[in-house]
Amino acid sequence: MSKKILLQDILIRTSLQPGDMGYIIHLHGSLYNLEYQYGIAFEHYVAKGLHEFYENYDYARDRVWTAEHKNKIVGFLLLMHRENAAQLRYFILDPAYRGIGLGKKLMGLFMDFLHETGYHSAYLWTTQELHTAAALYTGHGFRLTVEKDSEDFGKKVIEQRYDWKSPRD
Repeated sequence: MSKKILLQDILIRTSLQPGDMGYIIHLHGSLYNLEYQYGIAFEHYVAKGLHEFYENYDYARDRVWTAEHKNKIVGFLLLMHRENAAQLRYFILDPAYRGIGLGKKLMGLFMDFLHETGYHSAYLWTTQELHTAAALYTGHGFRLTVEKDSEDFGKKVIEQRYDWKSPRD
């Protein structure tokens, strides 16, 4: 892209549209394979989770943030209700849109919704090699609580769970 991308040029919408889920699955599969050598099992994991989200979607408790630039999805983040917490899932940015504050913006929207809806806790799973994402999570009050070895994504990784608790509790 020849023109500098500005955060204010990106539209963030909170609804799923036809084609979104397929594109998010594709983006995860291709990007995580390119950057981290994850296999098809990871893409399958994302597809199953998005299906679960869609089947259990509750507008009052769940949310997606789909970032678009020139009608192309360039970022995505999802909040999924669980029995006693919110789960952060499928946070991804197109590499051309990193470093402009989009990740911070999406994370801020996630945290705002978390507070507005009265969640007392949230969690997410990631892998040890995603250092930039981990810094973003800890910057918003998430703390590393669990680490475990895994081969679920077609290679050996250390999965990490980060938890957030409301400061009001």
